[in-house]
Amino acid sequence: MNKDTLKTGVQEFITKNINTDTMSVLLKKTPFTTVSSKELVEQIEAKKKCQKKLPKWYNTPNIYYPNKLNIEQTSSQKTAQYKASLLDKNSVLDITGGFGVDSYYFSEKMKEVSHCEINEKLAQIAAHNFNELGAKNIKTFPFDGIKYLQKSNQFYDWIYIDPSRRNDAKGKVFLLSDCLPNVPKNIELLFSKTNNIAIKTSPLLDFSVGISELKYVKEIHVVALENEVKELIWILEKNYSDTIKVQTVNIGKKHSDYFTFTLNEEKDVSTNYELPQQYLFEPNSAILKSGAFKTLGAKLNLNKLHVNSHLYTSKHMEPTFPGRIFKIENSIIYNKKNIKDLKISKANITTRNFPEKVANLRKKHKISDGGTIYLFFTTDINNNLTVLICSKNN
Repeated sequence: MNKDTLKTGVQEFITKNINTDTMSVLLKKTPFTTVSSKELVEQIEAKKKCQKKLPKWYNTPNIYYPNKLNIEQTSSQKTAQYKASLLDKNSVLDITGGFGVDSYYFSEKMKEVSHCEINEKLAQIAAHNFNELGAKNIKTFPFDGIKYLQKSNQFYDWIYIDPSRRNDAKGKVFLLSDCLPNVPKNIELLFSKTNNIAIKTSPLLDFSVGISELKYVKEIHVVALENEVKELIWILEKNYSDTIKVQTVNIGKKHSDYFTFTLNEEKDVSTNYELPQQYLFEPNSAILKSGAFKTLGAKLNLNKLHVNSHLYTSKHMEPTFPGRIFKIENSIIYNKKNIKDLKISKANITTRNFPEKVANLRKKHKISDGGTIYLFFTTDINNNLTVLICSKNN
């Protein structure tokens, strides 16, 4: 960490060149005797990545940025705030602290945050930034979190883990037992120091795989940001043995959509099917990841179009639906003549349980992208390939 980077003139240069082609900065001679062109570029590129992802950091003076890869791998500000809302009581140990975004938002909820980061340089950067952000209740330790925990005599209200999904021996991995640290291997150690564990994993981790690898899973949170699933949060409580709750959240620009169910509910509930009615309901990405295909319809009194289509219909509006809502203007059997008769040259196209891809449909039927018409190519209850012509309702 080159502290000369934090000098006023250097900081002004970084801010002034935030939208500049960094290659031109790299090729020019640095205007500073103690800060290289490479260091300037690293700060500019990393800060630029924070503009939307971490606006708190971007807008705070004298923040020191690590390599942009660290920014890419860290939680976003909004997902970190959501994780912090799940924790309570007084103390939390973040054993995979990284750049410190999650630890910072934990500090707004908890009295005491311990931040472990094995990379000494990154730990130093995080500690500096915590001070600039005014987070006085975070202690940073430049150690391996598991080794730190082994030597610690403290009992924490929570332990938080974001295992690295890169293993030096195996490359990119998805099983928890292949991640670093190996949570399943260390689960007994973890529960000797806390009763509550929160684990962030890739959204690609299958529920059944995670449940089989872990102990005492109480909740699984599927977290999407603007309809893109970013992470799963696993809440473990020592000796918990009841049914597992699944909470989906899609964090939007103006509001967030939530849906809650249990795995037992999804297993036991029945589904109603219907041909397209007045309204069409398309679940958000968090719902689709969660697999709440039966409970969603049952709880909101909606009918599915087909067991594999994951689209819903009703005669009535359901304004609390977690996803997009459309008014069905027309429904036709899919064939070339019927599409031609629509005389539609521009539309938004979505496929669900349909044998052709969007690009092929556009090319075949000469339909460009955009406009106010929405075409859903899907399969109905009678296994007919169907096109729903819709207008946006929300």
